Amino acid sequence: QVQLVESGGGLVQPGGSLRLSCAASGIIVSFNVMAWYRQAPGKERELVASINSGGTTDYADFVKGRFTISRDNAKNTVYLQMNSLKPEDTAVYYCNLVVPNRGIDLWGKGTLVTVSS
Repeated sequence: QVQLVESGGGLVQPGGSLRLSCAASGIIVSFNVMAWYRQAPGKERELVASINSGGTTDYADFVKGRFTISRDNAKNTVYLQMNSLKPEDTAVYYCNLVVPNRGIDLWGKGTLVTVSS
């Protein structure tokens, strides 16, 4: 089965940190572009960060300097380290992998991050 499974979400206080994991099976993450998205209640899903096959990363402006996307090729896993969390970071976070020429568009089921005191 080709799938992505997120983990690591939970409740954290403002200013705190969490690390999300996206474990892939049936596909090699280092050969593809991986991304984290998030969706807050009542809002559209938005891109948070991405990493390509060469290791180049991109970030949304609202997380620059606070979040870091990384990849462990041996574990076939992508991470999102989230620091200095704010209440507005509260959302369901999703892992995504797309390979357009192979018709692959994979999404995990999401992991909930709640930032609140």
